Parts: sequence; C-alpha cells; structure tokens
Amino acid sequence: MIDESARSSGRWAAPPRPVWEEPPSRAGLAGKALVLGLACLGILFPLWIVVVTSLSSRRTIDEAGGLVMIPRDITFVAYQELLSGGQVTRAAVISVVVTAVGTLFSMAVSVLCAYGLSRSGSLGHRWILMLLLATMFFSAGLIPTYLLVQSLGLTDSYLALVLPSAVSVFNILVLRGFFMNISQELIDSARIDGAGDIRILWQIVMPLSRAVIAVITLFYAVGYWSAWFNASLYLNDQDMLPLQNVMIQLVQKQEAPVGLGQAIKTGQLSGLAVQMAVMVMALLPVAVLSPFVQKHFKKGMLTGAVKG
Repeated sequence: MIDESARSSGRWAAPPRPVWEEPPSRAGLAGKALVLGLACLGILFPLWIVVVTSLSSRRTIDEAGGLVMIPRDITFVAYQELLSGGQVTRAAVISVVVTAVGTLFSMAVSVLCAYGLSRSGSLGHRWILMLLLATMFFSAGLIPTYLLVQSLGLTDSYLALVLPSAVSVFNILVLRGFFMNISQELIDSARIDGAGDIRILWQIVMPLSRAVIAVITLFYAVGYWSAWFNASLYLNDQDMLPLQNVMIQLVQKQEAPVGLGQAIKTGQLSGLAVQMAVMVMALLPVAVLSPFVQKHFKKGMLTGAVKG
C-alpha cells in the first residue's frame, strides 16, 4: 500500500519491501551509485567528445592534436556545410525515406504473419512456423543472396535496401507470443458480432499490443537507419548511397563531397569536424526516438518473449 502521509502531501512513496528482504546498506547504495555513474560516464564521455569536436574550429582541433574534450571557439560551420546541399544532404534524405518505407513494409508483413501464426486454426500455421524457424539457423549465404538480388534486377535500386532484410523471424516470434496472450474470448465475441480477421487485427489486437509494436517498430527503424552493407553491396551509383555509407567514406577519407573537399583543402574546415558532425547526424534520430519507446521495452519484450 502507499503511505498515507505521502499521499496527503502529494508525494508518492516507494512500495514497501517484502519482510524477508533486508534494506540496502549505505555502502551498497554507494556502490550501486558508483557503478551506475561509471557506466553512464563510459557511455556519455565518447558522445561528448564527438559532439564537442564537431562544434570545434580548425584551430581548436589542431591545438588539441585531434579529438577535443573541452569546448572552445564553438562553431556550426561543419553542420552548415553538411546541410547546405550536396551528397550528405541527399544521403540523409535517402536514409529517412528508406527507413520510413522499409519500417512500414516490415511491420505490415511481420504483424500479418505473426497474427496468422498466433491463431491455432489458421491454415498450415505449424508448417509455416517451422519453416520460419529453420531460416534462423540455416541461410543460403552471401553469394547466392547476391545472385538472387541480381537476377531479380534489384541492383542499383532502393528495393535492394529493403527486400533482402525486410523481415526478422525473431521479431515475428515476439509479436506472435504477444498476440497469443490476448484473450480468445475477446476475439470470439468480436467474431460473433460479425467482425472479420482484418477488423479484429486492426481494432482489437493492435490496440492491445501497442507496447510490443512500438518496440519492434524501433528495432526495424534502427536496423534500416544503421544499415550500410546492402547499400555497399548492391548500389554502384554514388548519388544513391544512404547516410551511413557516406559517413564511412568520410571517416575512411576515401572520397569527400565536392564542396566539403574544397573547404577542407583550403583550410576553412577541419576534416575531423566533418567526420564527427556526420556521426552526430547519424546518431541523432536514434537518440531522440529511443526515450519515447523505452517505457515499452520491459512490457513489450518480456511479455512477448517469455509468456509466448
């Protein structure tokens, strides 16, 4: 129960501990705080260096001898050059479109497949489930996959960035486990009222499965946004490359966009600042969206994977 004094004062107290659980000692609390603090520092410190370096001038980077830890002479020249047009801006737009379209397509296929496999009376659901499970342990390999994509005429096409990795069997199994926990009586009552499978899925199953759908959507979106291998394998046109591949080229200094290359050669811009700025642009969408889905992770993953 909640402490009445805390309720009356407008503050919610933590739930009481079980009688068999000893309260933590001060040393234990201090140790937990130290470990969590070090873990947060290990995660945030590299990000801090990347962001500060991307906002540093060429003189500051030269004086630091590379990566900058203490911000001085803050400038947004690197971001202005990146967003002023050209290959980087085009690559960012391509990544956004591919991520949006790919995530929508993957979720549609995964939800429909998971719902069909979660209904025990669906046609051939056991054989289809065994076939999907087999693909988790056996694959044709890289060369047959490339030959298949090539024979379908998908090379130098954005479909090559979506179709070869459109569906994850693991995500389908998580969705299926969550759908199986939905009360069968609720679905039967909707069917008695005349609702078909599509209407039951859209108006009953999906609203009750918002947590797991949010988590799987994030998984697919991060996968598409971070993907670079398919583009390097199937795309030969430099103007079609997504942001991750352009970032790899900049970091490895293989090929810089024309405007940026000229600015770096003339000394107006630091190549290291450009590299860090592209990294920030690549990490920003994931860092912004993750906190909004974080609250669904525990319910979405545990309920779908463990109880299913």
